This record gives sequence, C-alpha cells and structure tokens, in this order.
Amino acid sequence: MIIALIVLMSIFAPIIGPYDPDQMDMLNALQGPSLAHLFGTDQVGRDIFTRLMYGARTTLLSALLVVVISIIIGIPLGVISGYYGGKIDSVIMRAEDVLLAFPALLLAFLFVASFGKGIANAIIALGIVYVPMLSRLTRSLTLMEKNKTYVESARSIGFSDTRIIFRHILPNCIPTIIAQLTLDIGYAILDLAAMSFLGLGVQPPTSDWGAMLEEGRQYIQSNPALVFAPGLAIIITVVTFNVLSDNIQMYLDPTQRKLPPFKKLKKMAGGLVEE
Repeated sequence: MIIALIVLMSIFAPIIGPYDPDQMDMLNALQGPSLAHLFGTDQVGRDIFTRLMYGARTTLLSALLVVVISIIIGIPLGVISGYYGGKIDSVIMRAEDVLLAFPALLLAFLFVASFGKGIANAIIALGIVYVPMLSRLTRSLTLMEKNKTYVESARSIGFSDTRIIFRHILPNCIPTIIAQLTLDIGYAILDLAAMSFLGLGVQPPTSDWGAMLEEGRQYIQSNPALVFAPGLAIIITVVTFNVLSDNIQMYLDPTQRKLPPFKKLKKMAGGLVEE
C-alpha cells in the first residue's frame, strides 16, 4: 500500500501538487509547516510537500532504470556463464571480479566523475555496478537448475539450448530474481540519493530526495522539515521495498512460506507424524 501510494503521488503530482515545484517565493522562505504549506517551505520559498511528490517521480524512475540496465546485461551474462561454463564462465567471472574489487558506490562515483555529473550518467554507472550481483545470482540459479532431471530429459529429447534456457531454466529462476530486483530498487534509491546529495546525480532545480537533503542540511535548525521530509521518504520507501521483496519471495516460492508450528514439526520429522 505504501509503495502504491508513493507511485500514485508521483504519477499525479502535476494534478494534486498544490504548487509549482520550482516556484520561488523569497518572502515566504523557510516557513514552518502550515495549512498553506504542509511541510513548510525551503530556503527559496518552494513548497516542500510539492517538491517531495515531484522528487518521488525522479527517484523511483531513476531507480527503476538502474535495475533495468542491470537486467539487460546481468541476466544474459549469468545464464551464459552458468549454462555453458568453461572458458566463457571464467572470462565473465574474472571480469566481474574486477568490478567487485571496488566498493559499488565508489566505482559509481569514479564513473560519474570521469564522464560528467548528471542523473543520466549516475543511472548508467549504478546500472553497470549492479550487473555483477545480478549476474552471479542468475549464474548460481542456472547452475542448480541445469543439472536437474527435467533439463537432462529436455536435452535427451533434442531441445535446443535456447529452448531449454528460456522455456525451462529461467522460469524456475524467476521467483528469486524478482525478489532480488525488488531489493535492488531499494538499494538504487539509497545510492542515487547519495550521489545527488554529493552533487553528482540530479542537478538543481530538478526535484529529488537526495538533492533535497543536501539543500536542506544547512537549514536543519531553522526548518527541520527540509531534511526530515526527504529523509523519512527515503527510509520509508527503502524499508517498504525490502519488505515487499520478502513477501514476493514467499508468494512466488511456496517452500519459503511460513508453516504453522505443527506442520513445521511434521516436516522436520520427515512426515512420520500423522495429522
């Protein structure tokens, strides 16, 4: 519900937003919360609540694009590496080892510092940084699936590798991959906020939660809402995506669902206890 509410607010921000997010009013700068301004105003008189809604659009869309980039590159690499193995696997894994040798956020900082500030470069940088994590997860799942009986049967029938991968292996990997991608959206929100906070991501005057934190930190004593509003938005959204990831995993993978205590005991006893 929380994620749905945030998404709806971001989509309909131009309709339900009470003000223009970039409209400055120096006469009403740094105003506290009121009926006219729910979370008050920032240092140049812009409505914080409106910028929070518009910031959700920038933040969520950017995080989604980061994950899409990691999907486009990471999943194919993971499947190829896990299914074919050998030299292909070694080359892909060693290349990813190089990326994993650096802290993820530091590597993204270096990329953006080299190619220029801006949200586009930040998205590309983080998308590439997230590739090894998703690739290795997909590789592990592929390794587990490719040696199972149903895959051996498909090979004996004469099915092509492409058919086996897309019709048999990947469908069984999807639950875990989807849960991981949901978790990655939360990570991407945090990382993008950090980059915008440091001035490497979204550039003014575009509304963004990380940029709002940076703009408001020096006014935290005169108007705490400048920091608390975007900070609470980031925390709530990330925690909600983490919880959603767990729920998706349990829903799509029945083996992860919680069992009543008696059924857990029965399962541990190997089914010897009768109901």
